Amino acid sequence: MLDCAIIGGGPAGLTAGLYTTRGGLDDVIMFEKGMPGGQITSSSEIENYPGATARNLSGMDFMIPWLEQCQRFGLKHEMSEVTRVSRNEDGTFVIHKSDGTTNTAKSVIVATGSTPKRAGFIGEDKYFGRGVSTCATCDGFFYKGKEVAIVGGGDTAMEEALYLAKICTKVYIIHRRDTFRSAPNTIERVKTTPNIEILFNASPQEVLGDAMGVTGIRVVFNDGSTRQIDAPGLFVFVGRDVNNEVLIQEDGSFLCETNNAGEVIVDINMNTSIPGLYATGDLRISAPKQVVSAAGDGSIAALQAIAYVDKISHR
Repeated sequence: MLDCAIIGGGPAGLTAGLYTTRGGLDDVIMFEKGMPGGQITSSSEIENYPGATARNLSGMDFMIPWLEQCQRFGLKHEMSEVTRVSRNEDGTFVIHKSDGTTNTAKSVIVATGSTPKRAGFIGEDKYFGRGVSTCATCDGFFYKGKEVAIVGGGDTAMEEALYLAKICTKVYIIHRRDTFRSAPNTIERVKTTPNIEILFNASPQEVLGDAMGVTGIRVVFNDGSTRQIDAPGLFVFVGRDVNNEVLIQEDGSFLCETNNAGEVIVDINMNTSIPGLYATGDLRISAPKQVVSAAGDGSIAALQAIAYVDKISHR
């Protein structure tokens, strides 16, 4: 039986792997169906992780050493797809995998993250990470003193527009409706910010670019007219899908408590409503969706898991 099973190999999962193994747990496996590293590996440049990115690195180059460091302390990486985590009557957990096999574990740290929704315009995937982004805090600084565009009309789009307006010369908001679905005070701030221009009843038709990245966006309005915006950055905020599938049980219920958005409800120590089960990173409520925050979550969950395994082992 494993001391701890870690589901997901992004910054939260890898940090949890480092802390659990270095902290004394003997049998720890991190289940990640693909290459470890998480969403950040698709970023062309990272410069806001303290210390480690004092010189700019690509997301892939930044994450490569993480797994090597974890494995040095005994973390095992199994390239398997986990389909479900269930709980036995004795409080232990069962890790169900797509190949039909299972593992049992005394504790589980879930770090499956979230997936940004795509808007569906031409070139979105082609230029993702090369001008198309889903994180203004991560990538906004690259466009300091330049013009950018935002797709979306919810709270996140509004808040990120205000953030970008502080560092960019112009921010275009492309919104398919004629009203916003956001807090009234936020909408008012957006409308009164001089360097924000709102394009209502509009959608991105195509992102334009060259070998270096995005050069502009072609926008189509509901009346059929079009407009080209010359900007090197396009931020898409049309929602995120929380990757919570592994917590859904055979009867359709969740293994632990979640909110209406499917995010796992945790306390400050990453404890879920189920003893021995922890949720980290983008999967949890109120996640900042930053690498450094996810890493912090992973370390907290790992320390809790170590204490929990020690407690149940000495009953």
